Amino acid sequence: MEESISLLAQIKREFGLGEVDLRTYSPLTLAFVGDCIYDLIIRTVVVECHNASPNRLHKEKSRLVKAQTQALIGDAIQSFLTPEEQAVFRRGRNAKSYTTAKNATVGDYRKATALEALYGYLYLDDRMDRLMELIKISLNELDIHL
Repeated sequence: MEESISLLAQIKREFGLGEVDLRTYSPLTLAFVGDCIYDLIIRTVVVECHNASPNRLHKEKSRLVKAQTQALIGDAIQSFLTPEEQAVFRRGRNAKSYTTAKNATVGDYRKATALEALYGYLYLDDRMDRLMELIKISLNELDIHL
């Protein structure tokens, strides 16, 4: 039986990618990846919890990944973050993006970017256990049930 490896390790192996110092990545680059991994995790949870139409699945997923919800999550998990994670979050929040999400305030968009940067950082550091822990904490703190 083949030993299970992380998605990140498998991607790196299959595409011949080496190790990178994550501190050299811009917060917007981390957010670019974090947005995707958070979306994938939420989509997976929503699909596993609901055998529903794609439209209903999309609405449920969208409720959790929109900038306003991510801003609330960012606020809710602050006391659970390590100093390293707080630093990544701050870098993401302070990043100068030239776009904003539709229907989101600039403040919410910056907090959402900060959260995505943190999630991207944890994913690229192959710390999925911590990423899952923070997502579970956030859903619990906001009393979100899937």
